[in-house]
Amino acid sequence: MPVFPAKTPKLIQLLFPKYIWKKESLDKTIYLTFDDGPTPEITQWTLNTLKQYNAKATFFCIGDNVKKFPDIFNAVVEAGHVVGNHTFNHLLGWRTNTEQYVANTEKAQDVIALKSKKLFRPPFGKIKGSQAKILLKRGYKIVMWSVLSYDWEVKVSQEKCLKNVINHATSGSIVVFHDSIKASKNMQYTLPKVLEYYSKKGYQFKSL
Repeated sequence: MPVFPAKTPKLIQLLFPKYIWKKESLDKTIYLTFDDGPTPEITQWTLNTLKQYNAKATFFCIGDNVKKFPDIFNAVVEAGHVVGNHTFNHLLGWRTNTEQYVANTEKAQDVIALKSKKLFRPPFGKIKGSQAKILLKRGYKIVMWSVLSYDWEVKVSQEKCLKNVINHATSGSIVVFHDSIKASKNMQYTLPKVLEYYSKKGYQFKSL
């Protein structure tokens, strides 16, 4: 079951001020993000759904997936979305030595270098201080989140996934979804409803 709360506590944000947890926004804007793609079975559906609402998002891509599915990756970019780095092999930072972790991140960056702003999201949200220090020094912006949908968690129902977002996301929130097979059931139920719900309230969706 969930380890992190759906809404990131302010204390956590204050403890790690060098990470990006939300965006200051004077207008009604929400920042949707999608981790773990590109995925042949899911990513194009995600792009089509976002397009229906003129929504832009940020896709944190796994380097190995980019290498395997370059056409899908290019479709993300051509649709006007921003892409970020999610390591080459979806490494868990807490269980990976710093040298290997940084090298794996740079390997992913080499694949997406021409398309990326050097945005980085650590898989699982777990990164050592030593790893973060080096990446920040090398110009990466470490992007975390304000709200977790928990779309990947099989014990979280579709309805709960939706509530995780609409009960917590406000202007400036960075919301985490996944364009992965594992998360597809919850994500494909929740995303259209989130887009419709906030669009009716006058919100827009932008990339980071």
